[in-house]
Amino acid sequence: MRHHPIPPVTERLQYRAIGLVRGRYLPEDSNHFSRGLIVDQNDEGIEAVVLGKAIGLIQRRLSIDIPHLWVVYPRCRNEEQLHLQISGIWEPSTLDKSFTQDLNIDKSSSEQVNQPLDKVDEGDDYFSIRGELIYTKPENKELVVKIRQKVKKSSKKNYPFKLKLKGEIPLEFLRRFVSLDVRRKGQKLYVEDNQILEPIDSRKNSPNLKSLSR
Repeated sequence: MRHHPIPPVTERLQYRAIGLVRGRYLPEDSNHFSRGLIVDQNDEGIEAVVLGKAIGLIQRRLSIDIPHLWVVYPRCRNEEQLHLQISGIWEPSTLDKSFTQDLNIDKSSSEQVNQPLDKVDEGDDYFSIRGELIYTKPENKELVVKIRQKVKKSSKKNYPFKLKLKGEIPLEFLRRFVSLDVRRKGQKLYVEDNQILEPIDSRKNSPNLKSLSR
């Protein structure tokens, strides 16, 4: 049984943008289940789509009338609105049928034991962002990170995307590979901690650059 919805980093320069958001998923309508909103505990609606592999899981196994901890890929389509791609859910108490046997507990008392399993140490609304710092304006607490996506089998090209974040990183670290711990607040992503790794030579397609997340 996996112990965390965000897998560990396996390469030093491994791109990714992945996070966890708790809320109710509200489909656009019955005919368009894959498009809708994640509504958090503050009634903030975040535009979302459900990726194909997760649609069946949600429809068969989950109640969308209650909040869940969604595993998501973030996008910034405009400056004022966050967009999330739902790739899955972190809810071992619901999805792992064997957890009671693994923990050797009585099913009748499992509700009290289950609850901590459906949380992570980093807390809700945590994101792990790893990529190239291409813009930073510390005085305005603004920065942009470029992330290269995993190459799809149907395409030989690796199209990057950009995420606009709120935070302060000095100008001298432009074109560095950065690893960021980020927290969602409303429609914004705020940097809580950063690790500056090494310079990126954008003129070369370095074989050392790895991609993990979408």
